[in-house]
Amino acid sequence: MYLIEPIRNGKYLPDGALVMAMQVYVLNNIDIDETVIFPYYCEPKVEIGLFQNAETEVNHEYMKEKDIILVRRDTGGGAVYVDNGAVNVCFLMPGDTDVYGNYKKFYQPAVDVLHSLGATEVEQRGRNDLTARGKKVSGAAMTLVRGKIYGGYSLLLDVNYEAMVNALTPNRKKIESKGIESVRARVMGMRELLKPEYQNVTIDEFKDLVICGLMGIEDIKDAKRYELTDEDWAAIEKLADEKYRNWDWNYGKSPRYNYNRDAHLAIGTVDFSLEVEEGRITKAKIYGDFFGKGNVRDVEEKLIGVRVKEEDLLEALGSIDLAFYFGNVEAKELVDLILS
Repeated sequence: MYLIEPIRNGKYLPDGALVMAMQVYVLNNIDIDETVIFPYYCEPKVEIGLFQNAETEVNHEYMKEKDIILVRRDTGGGAVYVDNGAVNVCFLMPGDTDVYGNYKKFYQPAVDVLHSLGATEVEQRGRNDLTARGKKVSGAAMTLVRGKIYGGYSLLLDVNYEAMVNALTPNRKKIESKGIESVRARVMGMRELLKPEYQNVTIDEFKDLVICGLMGIEDIKDAKRYELTDEDWAAIEKLADEKYRNWDWNYGKSPRYNYNRDAHLAIGTVDFSLEVEEGRITKAKIYGDFFGKGNVRDVEEKLIGVRVKEEDLLEALGSIDLAFYFGNVEAKELVDLILS
């Protein structure tokens, strides 16, 4: 088994988009005839499935406030919040085994490791989860890609319940205690389950303990690593920039959808009715009881083709004499309304 981590020149890179690019690059460009393990933790991100609508799955206002990035996977599934409170363990495995679709067998090495660390209450339940005390501590997924099994699971050490609730709920204006309590009732971190000597481990130490257990080694220094070259890293950075950090991939892949936003501003009521396809406005109608001299149709036409992104909307509306069409209103007020 080979270990590949997001470590370059001795520095750990907790970039969720870069980690995604690294795994996909290895999958598509490096032929390794043994199982490869990719463990990582990262700065906060929301990861959405290939076919999901980014605009309707997440709370962009909260994510911007908390510096949470969005990354779209190449595979299906739902939206998940990921941060440095969990170790995510991904694998690239030969496909000619009986592991594919067998989550019990896929999970068993992790269960053994967690039990050895004291979390003996962890067990596999349902199709693809690990639970403890009736609460979820891990979720898994796998797929076949060119004859190889590409899959993985999260291992929750600590849970940021607030972020998990708010980042994944679109248009939530404030934290709802019932939402957090609901998540607390269903999800837990494993720290309190560990033996006393592991109670204060950092996420990096927890990662290394998990790796050692899965690879059957005593010290992380003994791990058989596959070292990515400078050329590999240059290609990985390029892939991250062109795809997993790219707005057109993360947001523009969203399907066509309609939505309305309205509010009572100082100028009166303003109502935006928009049709959006691949993250860009294709139709726009503006209603309201504001007093303007110009035909608001000019503003509607100015919005066509604009990405539903703050800076793009500000640029489009900032180029218009809004007072002529609406009265005394700033572009930022209208953009905040559209993105609310």
